[in-house]
Amino acid sequence: MSDSPGAARKVAGATYTPAGDGYFEKRTLKRSAGIWGLWGLAVAAVISGDFSGWNFGIAFAGFGGMLIAFIILVAMYYGMIFSIGEMAAAMPHTGGAYSFARSAMGPWGGLVTGAAETIEYVATTAVIVFFSASYADAITAELLGFSMPAWVWWIILYVAFIALNAAGASISFRFAIVVSIISIAIILVFSAMAIFSGAFSWAALWDIAPDPGQTEFLPHGVLPILFALPFAMWFFLGIEELPLAAEESHNPVRDIPKAGFWARGTLIVTGLLVLFLNTGVIGAEATGVAGEPLLDGFRAIVGDGAAAVLALFALVGLLASLQGIMFAYGRNMYSLSRAGYYPRFLSLTGKRQTPWVALTVGAAIGFVALLVLDIVTQLNEDAGSVAGAIVLNIAVWGAVVAYLLQMVSFIILRRKYPNAERPYRSPWGIPGAVIAIVISALIFVGFLLNPTFLPAIIAIAVVYVVLLVGFGLFFRHRLILSPEEEYALSGGSHGDPQAEGYDAMAGEVFGAKREPNA
Repeated sequence: MSDSPGAARKVAGATYTPAGDGYFEKRTLKRSAGIWGLWGLAVAAVISGDFSGWNFGIAFAGFGGMLIAFIILVAMYYGMIFSIGEMAAAMPHTGGAYSFARSAMGPWGGLVTGAAETIEYVATTAVIVFFSASYADAITAELLGFSMPAWVWWIILYVAFIALNAAGASISFRFAIVVSIISIAIILVFSAMAIFSGAFSWAALWDIAPDPGQTEFLPHGVLPILFALPFAMWFFLGIEELPLAAEESHNPVRDIPKAGFWARGTLIVTGLLVLFLNTGVIGAEATGVAGEPLLDGFRAIVGDGAAAVLALFALVGLLASLQGIMFAYGRNMYSLSRAGYYPRFLSLTGKRQTPWVALTVGAAIGFVALLVLDIVTQLNEDAGSVAGAIVLNIAVWGAVVAYLLQMVSFIILRRKYPNAERPYRSPWGIPGAVIAIVISALIFVGFLLNPTFLPAIIAIAVVYVVLLVGFGLFFRHRLILSPEEEYALSGGSHGDPQAEGYDAMAGEVFGAKREPNA
């Protein structure tokens, strides 16, 4: 299309400017995924949570409290993924959470929700890089006799996985399937070893001494279940990224809901196996403080002699999630940038049709955060675990905010766009979204009541102040008619780039002639 620089139009509290010739051609994604590629992406993004991170909830609430937290989270994720599946099928474009909230709550709601996912995915990637570097260095020290500074490993991991994700969507999806299968196989092997070796003990699940007046099932009482909920999220955190692959799916309307269903079932099974068997092998008390619980479980069964090989198994799970979560932040930043909420250069794609600029910038932000973490650790040797927890909690806090706002968006959209096409409808409907809202709110309250999480809340508040001020003063006046924006502005009648191309509403908004499939 051809537009003059002065053709900007104010709509819905924001100012839209013409995309201009070649804008979307420079921001093209390639359709490469079927249902199993999407399944692999979802499982890969989450599976490292089975290897470590979840277990700290046992220290707060005991095994019984952690089991209750797991059951609560299963209900939350069922309600949420059903709801997200319905919205993703109705809005088959890359925006995901930002798109849902944008349609329901306007540009400001879209930014707040999209930014929460950016924070979640960039922080989660940094956490995975941090632990992957530790595992990798231990392996090379044991097997090859050399060690490197942590920051060198961070660079290697970021560069390697930027290259993998930038090499092409088809490569990313195939890699996700392979590492997901390998990670599941490792968990199944551990489970068989735990059961048939005799290392599993039912009594070990209850070896935390109860507080006065409490029971072995809930050794610290009921309230700590709230504190365990954020750690139970690690069994599922990241599965909600599936809608971000909509423009790279052959049939997003059909495949994203189905992939979400199968991935959720897979993760429930692996999570229960790890929760029961890992805890029953090394004991609840040891599990609650273990930095690498699955690895400790392997060691308890076969001894320390094969520690380096076992660490390699654990590293596979971490790298699976590194791939999946990096994919997520790349597409999240890409969609917000393409629509003008973030600097537009972040959405540029290269010959491989992947958002390599967003991948690189997100990695740079994560690397700087890890450097700060390293400096804090060196200045205060007692702060290492605290600083690491801050980054972990930032990721979970971002996820909880995004979950809450997406479920609110689901309810609003059911009422706001009652006649919009919904090829897939959540079997739990609005009650399912309400269940997810209530549980997300409980996790939110748990954050507020636990002083350990205060630094994460402060860090996120600072990020939001910067983003909201920047949007209010500048970016709000430079939005683009991306598919996400077109869906919102048209009340659900536009916004499917697979069916109608890009810039479909240019003529309606700017009065300009639109080139077909531009």
